[in-house]
Amino acid sequence: MSEQTKKEEVVVEEAAAETVNEVVAGVIDEPVAEVVEEVEEDVVEEKLELVEEEENTAATPEEFLENFDWHKYEQGIEEVEEEKLKAFEAALEGTVGFVTEREVIEGTVIRKTEREAIIDINSKSEGVISLNEFRYNPNLAVGDTVEVLVDKREDITGQLVLSHKKARVIKAWDRVNAAHESGEVVNGFVKCRTRGGMIVDVFGIEAFLPGSQIDVKPIRDYDQYVEKTMEFKVVKINHEFKNVVVSHKALIEADIELQKKEIIGKLEKGQVLEGVVKNITSYGVFVDLGGVDGLVHITDLSWSRINHPSEILELDQKLNVVILDFDDQKTRIQLGLKQLSAHPWDALNADLKVGDKVNGKVVVIADYGAFIEVSEGVEGLVHVSEMSWSTHLRSAQDFVKVGDEVEAVVLTLDREDRKMSLGIKQLHPDPWTDITKKYPVGSTHEGIVRNYTNFGVFVELEEGIDGLVYISDLSWTKKVKHPSDFTAIGDKLSVQVLELDVEGRKLNLGHKQTQDNPWDAHEATYAIDSVHTGTVKETTDKGAIVTLEEGVDAFVPGRHMSKEDGSKLVKGDTAEFKILEFNKEYRRIVISHSAIFRAEEQKNIKAAARKSQDADKPTLGDANDALQALKDKMDGKA
Repeated sequence: MSEQTKKEEVVVEEAAAETVNEVVAGVIDEPVAEVVEEVEEDVVEEKLELVEEEENTAATPEEFLENFDWHKYEQGIEEVEEEKLKAFEAALEGTVGFVTEREVIEGTVIRKTEREAIIDINSKSEGVISLNEFRYNPNLAVGDTVEVLVDKREDITGQLVLSHKKARVIKAWDRVNAAHESGEVVNGFVKCRTRGGMIVDVFGIEAFLPGSQIDVKPIRDYDQYVEKTMEFKVVKINHEFKNVVVSHKALIEADIELQKKEIIGKLEKGQVLEGVVKNITSYGVFVDLGGVDGLVHITDLSWSRINHPSEILELDQKLNVVILDFDDQKTRIQLGLKQLSAHPWDALNADLKVGDKVNGKVVVIADYGAFIEVSEGVEGLVHVSEMSWSTHLRSAQDFVKVGDEVEAVVLTLDREDRKMSLGIKQLHPDPWTDITKKYPVGSTHEGIVRNYTNFGVFVELEEGIDGLVYISDLSWTKKVKHPSDFTAIGDKLSVQVLELDVEGRKLNLGHKQTQDNPWDAHEATYAIDSVHTGTVKETTDKGAIVTLEEGVDAFVPGRHMSKEDGSKLVKGDTAEFKILEFNKEYRRIVISHSAIFRAEEQKNIKAAARKSQDADKPTLGDANDALQALKDKMDGKA
């Protein structure tokens, strides 16, 4: 090895020694000096051994370049092996002022600026932490002890990097896990509302407080808890998603459970207790009896009918209730409110009797009638049949509606069963009283079509007076299949009284009777064997209906629908027809199209037959000739 090379090695060794001394001086104190000296001696001895080996080994220029340590050349210092660096670190552990990265330790605030806090952790240098990490503690002062995490012992500038926020989170998770396992009660700061609950700061961790876990009773105003410190119990931790669920309700349930058992043990039917309205629903009210909930059904709130419990009660209202019933475990308690006051029927006017008139308000309407409240809690039913004298029943909604003030007559009164039936039509005279004078048999009137069935039409002559027009009494000429083909509901119709049943309150009316019977004139027009023109109106399996002159319908049997060419008549065809049958009583006309050309054929056949018979018959001349021949024959024989 050349002298120049030896000089370079010595320079490198001196630089390495100076660097190690500087590192040791900056990191450790006097008690570690001996350890550092031993490490330096080992490094120097190793370097001397390498120099001696190089001196004893001759190298060519190519070998020199191949074995040249470029790292040592560029850095100006020989690279220390990894194992020796680890040994060096191990030697420093446990010494005063030595800290480990990711370790959470306590530090002291030694100085504060407008933006930062200087923290002393008893190491070679202080750490700097932004005051943003101490926003939860605006009263931070010099001398306070805080927890910090050693992020890095040195950054690129050689500065110690600390974090209070990370240390707080790590410690917080340890404390949260411990609280969850032990059931410890923790304090939390309610930060804000969120969907379904609240966000609570517990040890620096944002935990979720469900709305159902705030209190044992439903919470309507969440904002009243914001920015308040409360006690909680950690009920659930999701380590995968780092979620924490807390409950305030769980803390008070234990106390309530003891109170609940005490109350349940003393429950008796008929007992009156004080409670607070906890919740209102459409079907009733839940009342808190001091840790035990009971239900007052809507029907047990008031003797009067109400549409919703909120009409008479409100949330948080104090009231007395009576225990009506409960199950064996006393977990479902049925309460009553109206039972605390006397029944309204007991206070009903003792002089009220059948036939008296009463005033009331319509409270409920059903298809079969309406309930009228004549006094608070006392109702009577007006059946739909008692709303009008009309025998043609309609719905109760056609007469009254909820809220109407009406007058009625007491029809029945049962104070024991607390039932009352009323009538409205009784306020007006019965129209059937003098029915025989107003609507005698044979009289003609005009009514309104109110309804129809398959067999006829109901016509109202006046309110309470209805009559039936059978389908056969609608028209003299038309064959009506259904009343809707002849008239419509609401139409005015002239009718004649055909029959009158006063006791049964029935009227038999007729419409065609208000017109002259055209069949009297049709009898002469449509004589047997007379021929008329008609149009096929419709066809059936047995034949067809043909409309003749004057709109009269006649029937053509199927065998009489054949044309002269052998085809049959179809709907819409117009042809001539011969009258085969005319029945005035049943308004029936039977006609035939085939009889027209068949009669002509028969006439021609008869004429031809007579002509043939005349041709074969002997004349008088022929007889004389025959007689003369016979005479001559006889003379010859003589």
